[in-house]
Amino acid sequence: MSGILSTALTGFFLLSAATGTLSESVFQSPEADAPRGIEVRSGPRVVSEEKPTPIVTAPHTVAMTGYNAVPEQTDGDPFTTASGAYSNPEIIAARSVDLKEELPFGTIIEIKSVNSNDRGCAYEFAEPFVGYRVIGDSMHPRKRQQIDVLFPADVTVKVGGERHLNPAVALGYCKEVEINVIGFVPIKNIPKTQAELQAFVGKGALTVNR
Repeated sequence: MSGILSTALTGFFLLSAATGTLSESVFQSPEADAPRGIEVRSGPRVVSEEKPTPIVTAPHTVAMTGYNAVPEQTDGDPFTTASGAYSNPEIIAARSVDLKEELPFGTIIEIKSVNSNDRGCAYEFAEPFVGYRVIGDSMHPRKRQQIDVLFPADVTVKVGGERHLNPAVALGYCKEVEINVIGFVPIKNIPKTQAELQAFVGKGALTVNR
């Protein structure tokens, strides 16, 4: 009788393990779009807060342009980005598809330097509207090594004489721009204002496995 009971129990445990009822399930990281090296806990979408340290990676050299959330510059739904985030002109930037590994959605960047000798670039007119940016949109597939900063459509800046242009137009095309990756935020938790984003970065937006 004991042999039969032992065999039955063994069969039960083997069947249970096969169906996953007695074994701990293995889940994909909830932050699958986080850059490599970022420590993420399973369960709620929470980036580890243990001794948070803002991380600055080696600069990327990219081209930079500007755009507005209007149909003629985006698609049929200009207020929703490729990541699903709201097209917030105070926060969002797009990147070319070839940079999706280096700059996944949710990456926080800062403009480190702009080539001042680039005649096609007038960054000084757009700079007051830039600040930190969250990569939340994607550019046309033909673009390469480029970021596109979203600016308010209803704002203008004075550019020489009496000309008033939108910052996206005034910026022009900047060929050599160095950007730093300084943080990461889940798309659904993107701060709504530049002040909130700066505070988020100041608290330590990235933690890295050591």
